[in-house]
Amino acid sequence: MKYKSKIIIMCLILTVFYCGQKNSIHYPETRKSDQVDNYHGVIVADPYRWLEDGKSAETKAWITAQQEVTEKYFSAIGFREALKKRLTDVWDYETCTVPHREGQYYVYKKNNGLQEQSVLYIQEGLTGKPEILLDPNTFSTDGSVLLTDYTFSKDQKYLAYGISRGGSDWREFYVMEVTTRKKLPDLIEWAKFSGLSWYQDGFFYSRYDKPDEAEKLKAKVEFQKIYYHKVGTPQAEDRLIYQDIANPKLGFGATVTESEKFLVIEAWEGSSDLNFIYYKNLATTAPVLPVIDQPLGHFTFVEELDGKIFLLTDCDAPNYRLIVLDPGRPKKENWTEVLPETKERLEGVSLVGGKLVATYLKDDISAVSVYDLSGKKLHDVILPGIGSTGGFNGHLEDKEVFYSFDSYTVPQTIYRYDLEANTSSLFFRPAVKFDPDRFETSEVFYESKDKTRVPLFIVHKKGLAKNGQNPAMLIGYGGFNDLTRPGFITHIIPLLENGGVFAEAALRGGSDYGEAWHQAGMLDKKQNVYDDFIAAAEYLVKTGYTSPGKLAIRGGSNGGLLIGAVINQRPELFKVAIPQVGVMDMLRFHKFTIGWAWVGEFGSSDNPDQFTYLYAYSPLHNIRTGIDYPATLVTTADHDDRVFPAHSFKYMATLQEKYKGDNPVLIRIETKAGHGGASGTSKRIELYADIYAFMFANMGIKPSFSD
Repeated sequence: MKYKSKIIIMCLILTVFYCGQKNSIHYPETRKSDQVDNYHGVIVADPYRWLEDGKSAETKAWITAQQEVTEKYFSAIGFREALKKRLTDVWDYETCTVPHREGQYYVYKKNNGLQEQSVLYIQEGLTGKPEILLDPNTFSTDGSVLLTDYTFSKDQKYLAYGISRGGSDWREFYVMEVTTRKKLPDLIEWAKFSGLSWYQDGFFYSRYDKPDEAEKLKAKVEFQKIYYHKVGTPQAEDRLIYQDIANPKLGFGATVTESEKFLVIEAWEGSSDLNFIYYKNLATTAPVLPVIDQPLGHFTFVEELDGKIFLLTDCDAPNYRLIVLDPGRPKKENWTEVLPETKERLEGVSLVGGKLVATYLKDDISAVSVYDLSGKKLHDVILPGIGSTGGFNGHLEDKEVFYSFDSYTVPQTIYRYDLEANTSSLFFRPAVKFDPDRFETSEVFYESKDKTRVPLFIVHKKGLAKNGQNPAMLIGYGGFNDLTRPGFITHIIPLLENGGVFAEAALRGGSDYGEAWHQAGMLDKKQNVYDDFIAAAEYLVKTGYTSPGKLAIRGGSNGGLLIGAVINQRPELFKVAIPQVGVMDMLRFHKFTIGWAWVGEFGSSDNPDQFTYLYAYSPLHNIRTGIDYPATLVTTADHDDRVFPAHSFKYMATLQEKYKGDNPVLIRIETKAGHGGASGTSKRIELYADIYAFMFANMGIKPSFSD
């Protein structure tokens, strides 16, 4: 009888725990210090500053204690494993990236569905047998080492490729012989935010000076430089090509033109700052010379042809246009406009097969047109439906290109496009373990607080009843010129199968409607982003898609900041909040890793005027007592060296200290992972199983996974 009573008591405890009641969760005690800072006469406490030291024994002990509490919570959710199994089933389908031609070879990545990392394949001709060129699953035993960049030498003799350990932004570059698959001794270290571009028997890349080992995931990075590495030589002998010691925050991307006549350098300082273009004639000893060295706009190099450079720019064209210029006569009055600005945003242009393939966005939906080199329209590319497309890249002599198409419930399908005939043929279609025809996607428009018209994508089962009882997940980003793209999202399928609604808002701060849309959501106008998101939630409630008790919100990085800000401002509107790898401390973000580059987007607490609005919405500094916060699951990763994980640590310590309500407030800390949050397929499945388990449990929903 005593034994039976113990079981009953335990079941009752687990039932309370399952429902997310805080009084059953014993959060770790987090030491508070007396750290304060004076910001322009305003005294701001920072009692958890010590959590910024990720190497300290105290911080490590805090992380372990938090992980134990979080895992205990999830282990009590009875359907967690069933959800994970359904996600695994949905994830288990073969995927393929857009192929590209390299000489006689076609190259692409494939994944059998559950491989931790996609495998790089090569085949000779379109009908050749696919062979494994590089399998990143062999890089580590736990799938935590990723294949990042890769590029072929012009004669296809060599492949240079990059890896990331544990999801870090730091890169190591290696070289292999293509025919023998032999890995050469070449090793490039301390590259970051760098591509690879071949020239003759070597390649250009960008790197920083070697950081202190203990601080490499935290230290501010400055003084990026461009080097040239010759195959078969040690990195110490690499030739310095370009640096700017007067401007330590400038970063550089180097691209060799297809003709190999020029090296084109794109220089950037902050994520939202205007950029510059330089070039070097590779046939001479002439130095690097400026093409665009004034803050005129954003410029993206497209290609060089007959000594002229094609650039995509928003200079005098907020929705972007294509220009061509002579680098010897680069002044604005000498530019030639090839594709003028239109009311649709010009997202990208490729110069291939003697033609220009231009991708436009109309209310975030892709449209593609083909032009001759003078800008005369030849035809439109007929796409399979409403969604997003990518690819259309190739070489100047190519007569065909490949492109992808996908939508929220339609996985990425690959097509081969004949440039001359203007016809598309199927190259690869995945076989998925669900029926996409059961779901529908619509795009609607709603009014934000200031009456701005904002797009919102809504996905659900056909025939959904708008009775306000549907569990819904609303996501957003709203910053850094980022686009809202209706692309396939594997992990939303179990939500939709359980009568759920998935919604994504195209918030200001992105580039959905050009630079004006971006600027309307940055710096002192950042509140517009939060107003847009709140209005999207209100629209979903007003139209009956869901209700506050059934509404979850999620966002990552700048989107994590978004979630942290809106639950401070409108906590009653949401039941569940998932801020992932968020920028939570808006007063100190610029002091870590690449955070200084975001000052152009956010502002800086060093500036008294900017401090005022940053302090007003900073998620960390606006957590209040006496507020019934939504059930909150913060996710971060130990190798995130873009948004330093201490943002999430300090935020969670503060929330656990100040929130006294019944909803759980937990932190999930991934190991051997970076800013993406999970380094391999199995880790991603586990992450989203926990996210949706947390969502359903706190809505009192027991999902079914019989599909």
